[in-house]
Amino acid sequence: MQYLRLANYKITKGTFPEIIDAAKEPMLRTFKGQPGFVRYGIADTGENTFVSISLWENRAQADAAAPVAATWVREHLADRVELRSNQVGDLAFFEGVPVTV
Repeated sequence: MQYLRLANYKITKGTFPEIIDAAKEPMLRTFKGQPGFVRYGIADTGENTFVSISLWENRAQADAAAPVAATWVREHLADRVELRSNQVGDLAFFEGVPVTV
């Protein structure tokens, strides 16, 4: 079983594309350096909000990702985003079909 960390943010300054430009690669590198990292993504949820989604091998690793992300955001995006919630949970399933591009 994998574990999901879901963080909900409010954009207080700037736009979603600007946040992505500033955060995507640096945050991905930060998470890749953490034990148990599997995947990371960000989704625009409208009305100046977005979610950060990351998958981890175990719950302790997912829990440990929260302060790592909080520190990174505080150091790089504190003037542009505000954390609204952070949740960690067991990912029961995450299925799909192969996509051909």
